[in-house]
Amino acid sequence: MSDATPEDPGAGPEADPYQPAGPAPLGVVRTPTGRPAVDALLDRLGDADHLTADGHLDVYEDVHRGLRAELTSLDAAPQPAAPRPYDNRS
Repeated sequence: MSDATPEDPGAGPEADPYQPAGPAPLGVVRTPTGRPAVDALLDRLGDADHLTADGHLDVYEDVHRGLRAELTSLDAAPQPAAPRPYDNRS
């Protein structure tokens, strides 16, 4: 008989359609933002390309924490006063 079963010594993962595929890069292009800290965090997403799906969560959570911290630091930084175009009193 020519049907390969998982018990056959010659049947590899490619012969069994029920085996999960290995990790593969998604090929998502990341465009630089111009902010080095944000760019480094976004580059970290590439680490998930070499992990199985169950390892992606740790990378995503780490990047999310970093991006939230960057946004929080923007809120804490002093902002320049907005121009007031109609503040001319004569």
